[in-house]
Amino acid sequence: MSIPVALVTGGTKGIGKEIARSFSKKGMRVYLNFSSDRDAAAAARRELHAETVQADVSDQEQVSAMIDAIAQKEGRLDILVNNAGIIRDGLLMLMPAKNWHRVMEVNLNSVFFCSKAALRPMVGNRWGRIINIISPSALMGRAGQTNYAAAKGGVLSFTRSLAREVARYNITVNAVSPGVIATELTRDMEDKVRREFISMIPAGRFGTPEEVARAVFFFASDEAGYITGEYLSVDGGLT
Repeated sequence: MSIPVALVTGGTKGIGKEIARSFSKKGMRVYLNFSSDRDAAAAARRELHAETVQADVSDQEQVSAMIDAIAQKEGRLDILVNNAGIIRDGLLMLMPAKNWHRVMEVNLNSVFFCSKAALRPMVGNRWGRIINIISPSALMGRAGQTNYAAAKGGVLSFTRSLAREVARYNITVNAVSPGVIATELTRDMEDKVRREFISMIPAGRFGTPEEVARAVFFFASDEAGYITGEYLSVDGGLT
């Protein structure tokens, strides 16, 4: 097979960036999607020697244009990692409708838009890997995250259903569920909150972006060619 081409949404920071790094180290052609932070995108591009592509993944037209451009330039798109996501936490009784809708747009609708567009070149080449990033909230729920849990739970159901549709084309669809991972977001946690989280994790520590990236890379590899419609928790036993 030619050099694999991968697209990671939300790929210029945190877990997405580490996933992209793992692909780049294996010699893949990697495209990092970003929405608005051009400085972070430029830094990631230099660091990973990857391409960056700007698109709001909650906008179907922008997604189609982005993926069409990659497929036309490379002649293929082999791997899609749907990593982009946001949180707008709050108790349901106090949650503004805009926070519900925005979380659905970015965390769930984007997976539909990106996967639909990516399937065109994948089906054409009779090979592909789609890996969706979900969350423990999808599996066990969390107070204050009804919107996020519903969106990520939807992504898990989407994963299982799409896997059945495209297996005949040698395309697998799987999900990875990272637990509490040491990224920019968790570094700013108050000590009390940090201790509370760690007390819930049997492994007694936060995970690393590298540990999540290894799981994603496994699903993207030939070794996982007979695994589809599954999810893998990387959460130290949290769920």
